[in-house]
Amino acid sequence: MGKRLGKQTVALKDPPVVRGWAAVGGKKEGEGPLRDCFDRLSEDPYFGEQSWEKAESRMLRDCFTLACDKAKLPPSELDYIISGDLLNQCISSAFAMRDTSVSYFGTYGACSTMAEALSLGAMLIDGGFASRVCAVTGSHFCSAERQYRFPLEYGGVRAPTAQWTVTGAGAAILARGGEGPKLTQVTTGAIVDAGITDANNMGAAMAPAAYGTIKAHFADTGRSFADYDAVFTGDLGAVGHDILQSLLEKDGIDTQLKYMDCGMLIYDRKTQGVNSGGSGCGCCASVLAAHILPAMEKGIWKRVLFAATGALMSPTSAQQGESIPSICHAVVIEREG
Repeated sequence: MGKRLGKQTVALKDPPVVRGWAAVGGKKEGEGPLRDCFDRLSEDPYFGEQSWEKAESRMLRDCFTLACDKAKLPPSELDYIISGDLLNQCISSAFAMRDTSVSYFGTYGACSTMAEALSLGAMLIDGGFASRVCAVTGSHFCSAERQYRFPLEYGGVRAPTAQWTVTGAGAAILARGGEGPKLTQVTTGAIVDAGITDANNMGAAMAPAAYGTIKAHFADTGRSFADYDAVFTGDLGAVGHDILQSLLEKDGIDTQLKYMDCGMLIYDRKTQGVNSGGSGCGCCASVLAAHILPAMEKGIWKRVLFAATGALMSPTSAQQGESIPSICHAVVIEREG
């Protein structure tokens, strides 16, 4: 039926080009394996502001501005901004973009928000509703700790399965026509609830959602890991990575050493004390903009599946003992030549 492939995937007939991108990170991200890949790193966790929440908003705004500058596109020429974050009512994104005067969609997919924003932006362009869209998401360790767990001063002990919220942001400018990596397919995830109630074990909660979306993508497209140079999940961390790997292996799916997780790439788990790895809206977004897209531009990878995961919980649902429903959205990014 038209552009639709199977139940959850669409093939874009006029795939947008990623015209420019940027990644901004904090001090801890600047101590990790991708330190030299970021466009900007801040030693100041406040980013010159007076609160963690304002710092997160400032970081998002700086990342957005950098991406527009690199794309040589004034913000006023954007048709839409699609942005989201982890805070209640997505205040970091809304406050960051409130002076842009650009049509704005605020989205929430937890740590999957970057893939969700890219999906919606790509479909807007392919559908003829836009020519230029910015997808931008971010998170901040300190603001997330205040909202989801405890004030930093509490000094709570972190469980071995817990992940470290990335202080980082990633932005990508999608445009009709031009040169560069293209978004060619979108696989929209369905909510999966594995019954996990431990908010310190989001990797276990999200892994089944990643499994469901990746399986749906392969079923819809007729592809497998062999058709990709790399497959990235977003923020499963070491625990979720191993669970997903096990689920795929039980189905006889050979990942051929092509499978990587953004939450494991952004930090050195042996030296940085991040337990299971990184998480947050800024994790997969900054890894995409700092690591994946630059590698594609250099020709290291020509076709990548970017499957970002999110735990759709809130502090209220966690306190009420609710299980953690999860989601995974995937996009295919391809580079010709």
